[in-house]
Amino acid sequence: MSALQNIRHIYFLGIGGIGMSALARYFSTTGKTVAGYDRTSTRLTRQLADEGIAVHFEDDPGLIAAEFQSPDDTWVILTPAIPADHAELAWFRNNRFKIFKRSEILGFLARGYKTVAVAGTHGKTTVSTMIAHILAHGESGCNAFLGGISKNYGSNLILNPKSDWMVTEADEFDRSFLQLHPYAAVVTAMDPDHLDIYGNAENMQQAFNQFIGQVDREGFLLLKGNLPVDPAVLPSRTYTYSLNGNTDFRAGNIRMEHKRYYFDLTGPNTLIKNLSLEHPGLVNVENAVAATAMASLLKTDYQQIRQSIDTFSGILRRFDYHIKTGNIIYIDDYAHHPMEIEATLKSVRELYPDKKITGVFQPHLYSRTKDLAKGFAQSLGLLDSLILLDIYPARELPIEGVTSEIVFRDVQTADKIMCRKEELMEVLRNRDIEVLITLGAGDIDKYTEPITQLLQKRIG
Repeated sequence: MSALQNIRHIYFLGIGGIGMSALARYFSTTGKTVAGYDRTSTRLTRQLADEGIAVHFEDDPGLIAAEFQSPDDTWVILTPAIPADHAELAWFRNNRFKIFKRSEILGFLARGYKTVAVAGTHGKTTVSTMIAHILAHGESGCNAFLGGISKNYGSNLILNPKSDWMVTEADEFDRSFLQLHPYAAVVTAMDPDHLDIYGNAENMQQAFNQFIGQVDREGFLLLKGNLPVDPAVLPSRTYTYSLNGNTDFRAGNIRMEHKRYYFDLTGPNTLIKNLSLEHPGLVNVENAVAATAMASLLKTDYQQIRQSIDTFSGILRRFDYHIKTGNIIYIDDYAHHPMEIEATLKSVRELYPDKKITGVFQPHLYSRTKDLAKGFAQSLGLLDSLILLDIYPARELPIEGVTSEIVFRDVQTADKIMCRKEELMEVLRNRDIEVLITLGAGDIDKYTEPITQLLQKRIG
């Protein structure tokens, strides 16, 4: 890929994806002309357009601008969600353009830095964003490709041309993380997911083991405690972490004051007292343990760690408050795996033990719903009231017999209904709401603004 310096134009197929848009922003910032296609207009694609990146929403080779039609100075980057019969993809292939997966480009860029990669079936976006926020304010600074929009930076990209460090998510989907060979890595979770790709949990674990085996032998690894990792692949400097278990790094003296958590980080030759975190939920205290432990291992100044965690503002769609009053609470969250949903709902319950919690969940992918139906039913049973939407298909075609019904029938909550997303606003209009949380990785976030407006009218 040394030929990149001769490439003037980068075209993205699926430019609106969170990882794709970070790369688009990177190349635009570094002087390339960038444009692309996505299926639908979103807040993120509108932001890209405001930044001077042309985006269109119709799969039509005729809409590819003339400056992107020469294979000699144009590269094409695609997301795995682009279908094989996509017309623009076929046009680029027929005209012999160089086409790369997003993960290949990220892996290529990462080789130019000392990379800290965060892997895991959940938690990786929060942990990587926390690490990036800590390092960005340190002496060395950092660059970061994030899997969510950091509220501190208003972006999924952090750039510092003077820094040798990069922080990135290591995405297990499509085995993308195997393109990375990081100096240091965190692994947060290895719960079964993406079984449409891996076939079974054992194959997924093998891929995680392969990723771990690619960590620089001069670097180190930070593992959530009790993960099923093959000891043979572990680097010599391997550490474990947990919320407060028998691990190398853990939280002590955990307490909540005025809706903020306070805790001490303890670990090998490490004691950082009175860390303060506004981001809700004990699961995020554990995420902060991982981030601060990694920062400590990277020899970051303790005061810098303390200040950065104190000022961490969170990530869009990760326990994201839209309304926070005495009478009505509305939170939006990206949780789309049973373990994520359970952790999120337990955090909500901890914060609002005496309030009725209503949840709207949109399952993501037919395959995930089929594979994890019982887990979804169990975690959604933590709600007082459930509104279950149809499955968001994303890149998949329907699977016979797989609908939201296979989750719905096993949810133990008595107050539960199913509805189409087009009916959601009317359903909510007739509901008594104390705490509302919307959950899912599909397009449910399109409803956050209308829901917010509906509830604000009630507040008056």
